Amino acid sequence: MQFRKDAKIQLIAKVPLLSNCSKSELGRIASLADLVEFREGDTLMREGRHGAEFFIVVKGTARVTKGGRKLADLGAGGFAGEIALLADVKRTATVVATSPLQTLVLTRPGFSNLMRDVPSIGIKVLAEVGRRLAPTTI
Repeated sequence: MQFRKDAKIQLIAKVPLLSNCSKSELGRIASLADLVEFREGDTLMREGRHGAEFFIVVKGTARVTKGGRKLADLGAGGFAGEIALLADVKRTATVVATSPLQTLVLTRPGFSNLMRDVPSIGIKVLAEVGRRLAPTTI
C-alpha cells in the first residue's frame, strides 16, 4: 500500500515531539518514514530491549504495557518509541498490535542524519524534550 506524503505529514505533525517543525521540515521527516504493517499479536517493541524505531499508528490498534500492566491503547495518530529516535537506551514499554496494524516507522540512524543535515529540526525536537522533562512547579 502506498501512503501519500501529505498524509504522512499530517500524521507526523500531530506527534508532540515533532509538532513544532515547519511544513518543510515535516516533509523531510515524512520522506524518511516507511509504512510498515503488523498482524494482530505482533510485537512492535519489547520492554528492556534496545530499539531504534519510532512508530506512528496509521490504522488499527496496539496496546502499551510496562511490567505486564496496561499503560495505554493506541489508535490512529498514536505513537510509541520516541525515545529511540534520540538515544540508544532500552525500551521502557512493550507494544503489541491488538488488530491488524499499519504504522509509519522512523529509525534513529535516518533521523540522526536528518538532524545533522537540518539542525533546526534537532533544535525543535530537543526543545520539546526539555519542555516535557522540565518540572511543572519549582
